[in-house]
Amino acid sequence: MTIRPGPRNSITDIAGLEVGQAEDPAVRSGVTVLLPETRCTAAVDVRGGGPGTRDTDALDPTCMVEAVDALVLSGGSVHGLEAASGVVSWLAARGRGFPVGGTRVPIVPAAILFDLTNGGDKDWGDTPPYRALALAACNAAGAEVRQGNAGAGTGAKTATCKGGLGTASAIDPETGITVGALVAANPVGAVTMPDGTFWAWPWEQDGEFGGPHRPTGPAVPEPEFYRHPAAAQPEPGGNTTIGVVAVDAALTKAEARRLAIMAQDGLARAIRPVHTPMDGDTIFALATGAVPLPEPRSMALARIGAIAADCVARAIARGVWHAETLGPHRAWRERYGKAQKR
Repeated sequence: MTIRPGPRNSITDIAGLEVGQAEDPAVRSGVTVLLPETRCTAAVDVRGGGPGTRDTDALDPTCMVEAVDALVLSGGSVHGLEAASGVVSWLAARGRGFPVGGTRVPIVPAAILFDLTNGGDKDWGDTPPYRALALAACNAAGAEVRQGNAGAGTGAKTATCKGGLGTASAIDPETGITVGALVAANPVGAVTMPDGTFWAWPWEQDGEFGGPHRPTGPAVPEPEFYRHPAAAQPEPGGNTTIGVVAVDAALTKAEARRLAIMAQDGLARAIRPVHTPMDGDTIFALATGAVPLPEPRSMALARIGAIAADCVARAIARGVWHAETLGPHRAWRERYGKAQKR
């Protein structure tokens, strides 16, 4: 049986998950929030050399926290970490969070990407917009996921074209588990081959990023490709691809960590180079627990981990394909002349 996308081809194909997004066009930045209906098991895997995160240590399988209340992806570099504070306040006001005595403490891990030099108005003084954007994103949460220049992907860019936020899903007919990915692609590397073909082209489903694609030249880049990061003079932590993979399976924290580790392979399928000293690549894994993980658990986990990696690769290409030109950062469809409406 063929593994196919869910009805929305989105992380919200997993029941109980909503996505909220808000952005400021003048600032050229934004926030994306993944909001589950109930607390979920979560883990994280960080591979980039310049990460920016909040509350990720709590996701270690040896730590006490068993579940999270939301996950946040934000632009704004270190300023964007304030977005998680907005989500914490929003959840606490609704009585959601980890019970401690007579109060609730929302657990909201976050990761940020660097978009401070994309030409937007960053003159915000001592009041960065990210807390307010996070509150707006929570209030706007729903099943529809806007892609491209949306949320955390608003000001994202790649080595060759505009970056963006993308999502994808897959339903595994063998286990009955739904897998989804939500990714903001802002890498120092390229998401395309020299001819503009997405590196993720073999995993495309139903023309979801303008295909079918086939390379017209060698897959191996020209020598100057490898000099691109040095020529561009990027700063450590000045880029980053951040995202979430989610499943409706019942996983332990350790199993969720393995899912996040396997899902990172999707970045390697869609971006070259990746996990560089200049990136802060971070992938969260979230499990709603609605579907039992079949026995043997290790084999079922290996299967959905492989599917998750494919979803991540597809989500990256979808986010870039949907992105629109922003300032000097040209859209993939504009640069490579392969625009199609899907």
